[in-house]
Amino acid sequence: MTTHVLRHGPTDYSRRYLVNGDPAKPIHLNDDGRRALTRGWRSLPLHQVRTWMASEFPRAQQTANLLMGVPRPELITDARLKELDYGDFEGGPFLEYASWLDGHGADDRPPGSAESQSEGIRRMLTGVLAALDHSGPRVLVAHGLLVSVLLWHRGRTPDQAMPLFFPEAPYVEPIAIPDEELPEIIGTLMNDLEVGAKRCAADTGDVRIFRNGNGSPVATVDSASPSHSQDQKDLPHA
Repeated sequence: MTTHVLRHGPTDYSRRYLVNGDPAKPIHLNDDGRRALTRGWRSLPLHQVRTWMASEFPRAQQTANLLMGVPRPELITDARLKELDYGDFEGGPFLEYASWLDGHGADDRPPGSAESQSEGIRRMLTGVLAALDHSGPRVLVAHGLLVSVLLWHRGRTPDQAMPLFFPEAPYVEPIAIPDEELPEIIGTLMNDLEVGAKRCAADTGDVRIFRNGNGSPVATVDSASPSHSQDQKDLPHA
């Protein structure tokens, strides 16, 4: 069997490069988001899917419900698949959160947040692994960071350390993971997080920043803003 993990469709928030880690905010797909679902209809084995899962965020559940069609099977909500808790950065530009993250690292919790980036990734990976408790094939609708981490792992080089910023995740393009591979993938990524935490704890100087393969930090959430200023070109962006 197979688990298909995908990012929800675009929203007005994502197009404005704003972060949302609060599921109580009614942020739904925009017109582009609904049109983006055609990619899922083409790439998912819709008539074979036995289990549909999503985070508790409206945009993720809306994506799942629209992909299911009618009649709709039960949608299982798993809070472990939710977006990061951005704390005091909630609702603001991703650049502001990313600048803080660049200076503090993945293991520090932002002001007002209940989790660090590393803790959030660990939570998300636990949710993906738990999908094996449900009948397959499965579809999991989650958020950009989780999909970015899985895509990075797929293309990583041997002995490559987990970066602070990951390549942007596309909308509604599933990653298919066979059941026999899923526990090993999750175990490897969990180990990466543990190694990164130990490295951070042992570092007595500035926080070490592990960037992507070309040396530049890139987005963990949304697509790059075409309007960000030239003096911000080296910052990650949503």
